Amino acid sequence: MEETMIATLKSVLSASLLVPLAVTAATAQQNVISDNVVRIGVLTDMSGVYSDLAGKGAVEAVKMAAEDFGGTILGKPIDVIFADHQNKPDIGSATARQWFDTGGVDLIADLSNSAVALSVATLAKDQKRHIIVNGSSNMGITNQVCSPYAVHYAYDAYSLAHGTGKAVVEQGGDSWFFLTVDFAFGIGLEQQVSEVVRASGGRVIGAARHPLNTTDFSSFVLQAQASKAKIVGIASTGGDAINAIKAAAEFGITKDQSLAALLLWLNDIHALGLDTAQGLLLTNAWYWDMNEETRSFAKRYFERVGNMPNMSQAADYSSTMHYLKAVQAAGTDEPDAVSAKMREMPINDFFAKNGKIRVDGRMVHDMYLWRVKAPSESKYPWDYLKLVNTIPAERAFQPLDQSKCYLVNKS
Repeated sequence: MEETMIATLKSVLSASLLVPLAVTAATAQQNVISDNVVRIGVLTDMSGVYSDLAGKGAVEAVKMAAEDFGGTILGKPIDVIFADHQNKPDIGSATARQWFDTGGVDLIADLSNSAVALSVATLAKDQKRHIIVNGSSNMGITNQVCSPYAVHYAYDAYSLAHGTGKAVVEQGGDSWFFLTVDFAFGIGLEQQVSEVVRASGGRVIGAARHPLNTTDFSSFVLQAQASKAKIVGIASTGGDAINAIKAAAEFGITKDQSLAALLLWLNDIHALGLDTAQGLLLTNAWYWDMNEETRSFAKRYFERVGNMPNMSQAADYSSTMHYLKAVQAAGTDEPDAVSAKMREMPINDFFAKNGKIRVDGRMVHDMYLWRVKAPSESKYPWDYLKLVNTIPAERAFQPLDQSKCYLVNKS
């Protein structure tokens, strides 16, 4: 009898001890942070044609987000590192591979170059690691090379084309010639705008494609001038767009033809000056002077960078914060769990209201058509843009039923 009671007591005690052990084990399993650190790598252009648009500003935006989050997550530190991809896909891919294989990087941010972004997206899909693209427009990110681990956040070629391209045609600019940078970004943008122009009843006369980081645009501008197209579409950005617009002004193109900047940045307008840039239409996802929230972020950013943030740099902050919130909500940095939370959680911050990451990785949000102010309209430093139109999220981006992403169920 006594032996039976002792055995029963031992059984009860063992069971009672196992319950907290099981809970502890489950909690430990949930709160797993690989390598005991959440590491974010900013892969950007630190020294080339896009360094003003991304570069140091992108790195600082991501660092700001990590600091504002508190510097730690689930009791583990948040580490931000960066590298220069030099606008070369092989360098970008090699850096990303090293980061994923031995560097303990959980998320690669920015990716300011479409060829680099596409290359890294393919690698991220194979490695099951996260990337968030903010500095590239090529739609392959959410189509041919889509994955549960890739997010295209700020803008893409579709949103730019259906913003600027459609608006210009509706205002009478129904014949186009393109000055296009000859790599994935420019070609993709030219194709998207061409489709919009034709669908809107316009025609595309031709294009002159120039190498990345071109300084002498004379031969390309002369081809555009000879085309007699009403609109010369600048399918480039950064230093290339600035040089193309300056060359067009020098050759007197704007006397008889109009320029449409298909991806013009706040930094570009600052470099060009309002005398040269005034009147240009452009589509952007965000502007620092939209409201009190945007101005508050911009002021803090300006204090540490010395420039107002552009849409990509603002999106670097917003998307990093969203990733960190998803890790927090998932209780782990395990990629599939974080992907699910990123797509589940809405985005409501200074960058976007009611933003949503779709199954294909596209973050959908409102886009905006802006006109560059004349010098007489600008009242204070960096007061460059006037809102023309808001493009609702459901019209700003490629519909899911047109997606080529394997994750989209079209049945």
